[in-house]
Amino acid sequence: MSTGCGDDFLELTPVSSTSEGTLSTPEGVDMLLTGAYSTLNSMLSSAGGMGEASLTNWVWGDIVGGDANKGSTASDQPDLTQLETWSWSSENGYIKNRWDAVYESVKRCNNVISLATRLADQLPNAADIIAQAQFLKGFWMFEGIRIYGPAIPYVSVEDYETSTDPQVSNVDESGNYIYIWDKVEADLKAAIAALPATRPSGQYGRATSWMAKAVLAKFYLYWSSPYDGSAGYGANKWAECKALLDEIIANGVDAKGQKYQLANDYQSLWHYETSDWTGESIFDVQFTFSGTTSQTNSPFHTNATEFSGALGYGGWGFYQPSFEFVNSYIVDDAGLPLSFAEYTAHAPLTPMGDINTDLATFTDPRLDVNAGRFGVPYLDWGIPTNLTAFIRDYGNGGMYLNKKNHSWKAERAGASTTHPVSTAVNYHIIRFADILLWRAEVALHDGDLAMVNELVNKVRARAANFYVAAEGGSSAYVLDDKVNGTTGANAAANYRIGLYPAFANANEAREALEREMRLEFGMEGRRWFDIARWGKVADVLNAYAASESKYLGKFVNTYSPSWVNFPIPSSEINTAMGRFVQTASWK
Repeated sequence: MSTGCGDDFLELTPVSSTSEGTLSTPEGVDMLLTGAYSTLNSMLSSAGGMGEASLTNWVWGDIVGGDANKGSTASDQPDLTQLETWSWSSENGYIKNRWDAVYESVKRCNNVISLATRLADQLPNAADIIAQAQFLKGFWMFEGIRIYGPAIPYVSVEDYETSTDPQVSNVDESGNYIYIWDKVEADLKAAIAALPATRPSGQYGRATSWMAKAVLAKFYLYWSSPYDGSAGYGANKWAECKALLDEIIANGVDAKGQKYQLANDYQSLWHYETSDWTGESIFDVQFTFSGTTSQTNSPFHTNATEFSGALGYGGWGFYQPSFEFVNSYIVDDAGLPLSFAEYTAHAPLTPMGDINTDLATFTDPRLDVNAGRFGVPYLDWGIPTNLTAFIRDYGNGGMYLNKKNHSWKAERAGASTTHPVSTAVNYHIIRFADILLWRAEVALHDGDLAMVNELVNKVRARAANFYVAAEGGSSAYVLDDKVNGTTGANAAANYRIGLYPAFANANEAREALEREMRLEFGMEGRRWFDIARWGKVADVLNAYAASESKYLGKFVNTYSPSWVNFPIPSSEINTAMGRFVQTASWK
């Protein structure tokens, strides 16, 4: 695929310059469509080499949002340090590279739509091809909104076809921002209308109407969210969101026709033998382990998140769960999460510089799926015991290990590639647990606290179905299952999970829902996006910094309430020659 020219990544190479004879065939169109899909799971050469374009959003959701520290060493990747410590500017390289990834992906989609429309009489499935590209375009433009805000350039198919350097702008003739929510909504609605509900074998990873409905429901939730109260946010799209979520819950099926449901246990979603078709996957990025030595066989798009030799593979030790994140899984006698004040007052479960983890304190069993701890089995790799083999600088990154999307030792057996980050586990962009908790959020908006309680507890109850077992021999630790009234023996640490009683008021329900979204989706690149759209990003992150700075001294900056998006890269504004105006938060 051709990429943008010069510094302006919206500048395009026209279709006619890319071997028209090769592309102007059904096979050529399918090749272009495959190229559009590949942006979901490949490291674009234009988008950096540290995974900043990865849809795991480990940089944006987790590191900026406080679920994880940068890791590695203090001097490594200064642009990432800026993001971690909230000291970035519009010249930050990661911010530019993610922008490039969004618009390269949109360009590929426009290419498919344009050519498939021109060749429609030769393509028996032209409508489906166009709809898939519209879905991908809508998804990527939504990603652009989530990171840079809704006042970013929208490149239509007509813009793409009429100029190699489309003169799109993010302001109108009066200098007012052009918010692109409605344009992205139109792309997703058009895709829904033409996509099939299921796919035949060999196409299970391609878009379906149910997948597009889930993305549109998420889109409406973000569009309705308050953020910082500024223009462009807070539309009343709750009814539209509710209707879609209710339809998905009642009738939605995956590409194979299996009704959507929660997977039986939490760990199965990240086990290489069970992760892909549990019924919970709604929008997955597909991965296979073998067949290439490229690091694009990983959702992270980089080996930076791998440990530096601890498991026999090279890496740089980035992406370590934070002290505050790990402590947030501590529970009370009823198996419910502690308050922020309570769990941040508790000593860290793994002390600084000491691999003797406190395994006796009861935690939510999801903790040891989401984060690696010394003294607890690390998937099937054994128990981590060597501090310096796993962590390059605990004074910079803390004492915990990324784990959730790491590959398993057994899946490497006999494989044709041994790249350190390759995995066969699909990456879950949207799963059924999202749908349930988004529906709970709509119910909270509507004042239906009973439904909030029901849906939050439905997700919590599933957490009782798995815990990490002790490795070899017996253990005195247990799972205290308050959901089913049972006790699980031989646990790797003490775990406890319980359900919420009826909520007394909306504030209590909101706190429980927001906590559950963090616990369920921890280390899935979600945190910053949620607290930003809830209008709580400054309060949450400044409190986080006060807690984390007890262990890591780098958190000295104050997060501004207006930073609900990232700035448009300065290089883009300079090249656009007045067509782009910096977003309001970053003027």
